[in-house]
Amino acid sequence: MRTISSIKELKAYRQANSVEKTTGFVPTMGALHEGHLSLCQRSMDENDFSIASIFINPTQFDSSVDLESYPSCIEKDLEVLERMGISAVFLPNDQDMYHDNFAYQLQETSFSEKLCGANRPGHFTGVLTVVMKLLNLVWPNRAYFGKKDYQQLELIRGMCAAFFLDVEIVGVETVRDPEGLALSSRNALLNEEGLKMARKLNKMLALRDADDIVSSKLSEEGLLVDYVETHKGRRYGAVRAPGKAGSIRLIDNVTLEASV
Repeated sequence: MRTISSIKELKAYRQANSVEKTTGFVPTMGALHEGHLSLCQRSMDENDFSIASIFINPTQFDSSVDLESYPSCIEKDLEVLERMGISAVFLPNDQDMYHDNFAYQLQETSFSEKLCGANRPGHFTGVLTVVMKLLNLVWPNRAYFGKKDYQQLELIRGMCAAFFLDVEIVGVETVRDPEGLALSSRNALLNEEGLKMARKLNKMLALRDADDIVSSKLSEEGLLVDYVETHKGRRYGAVRAPGKAGSIRLIDNVTLEASV
């Protein structure tokens, strides 16, 4: 496995491995779990080369506390990726990615202002900006994103279509624990009570009740509800559950039958 720390080295690597070869890309913020690994495996199954990136993107955090508390375990992550057989890992730093001090930004003005974007100003601007930068640097044929962050997936697909990027955005099914909780790096920050509560989220979102009723039921379970909303046959939910140091924000989504 090649570990790449500079943009110059990444460009040289891509140039050397681009002729008649396909490249898959899995952007991550580290703290890898089985959900990330499912993206990597899908990329490896469908491409000649697979590149992962690990970069905790500061511009998508609306709270410095959230940024500082985000888990980081680079050495462990690299060991896992090497065992999997990933071709290369890109490890940029803040200066590499934001040498312009975030003066240039990519903003979507419709769907990004709903759901997670409604109460997190600038979140998706940070997401879309860094994904655009990474896609331009890695230059993949396919890029892989989990369906747990379905709003993010839709916005990235829309961005690539709007700017005519020659990359296929592949959505991969959410990996869950045996009780249905979507795997997330944030799960490790939950306390025992919070974990028990969080496992109610997916089950409640799948109920055949109206959004406001589902929201009330989640509140009755002790979760702090940010939103429960249905858009185009998909119900999205965001809640906060008790953590080891403050509340932890979790998201999930389910597809609903037309009658719901």
